[in-house]
Amino acid sequence: MMRASEKLRAQGSVCKKIRVSIRTGMFNPDEAKYANGALVQLPYPTNDVRLMTQFATEAVSRIFRPGFRYSKAEVLLMDICQPGEFTDDLFAANQPVSSDRLMAALDMINGKWGRGTLRTGSVPMTPDWGMRREQMSQSYTTRLDQLWVVKAK
Repeated sequence: MMRASEKLRAQGSVCKKIRVSIRTGMFNPDEAKYANGALVQLPYPTNDVRLMTQFATEAVSRIFRPGFRYSKAEVLLMDICQPGEFTDDLFAANQPVSSDRLMAALDMINGKWGRGTLRTGSVPMTPDWGMRREQMSQSYTTRLDQLWVVKAK
């Protein structure tokens, strides 16, 4: 959610809805299958990582079922627009100015000291999971240690 909200702020956008979905693997016939998703409406169009994380976490808690081996999770930001373009009604709440200032400070610090320097408390410092990378392609164009060495005789 952190990276998605950074991208929203970088393009000067906000989102109004978030869809969260999870599913088990499709290819192991011996494992139980489960897939579900939830759509949440945010109280106002926002790019605040705190609010987006709160609502996405609540959505996951509604659809998560223990006992399954999940293989994929997905978060979609929906109804993306520019601030001020979206109007629910005359009395609809807007993103607080203090939120804009806090997110600007967060982006500035992470820009200076590296992505992930500051993050929400729901993201552990050292997560106990990792992306599966066994099918990752080589980085020949960006990592010199992965270049092939050719010797002529």
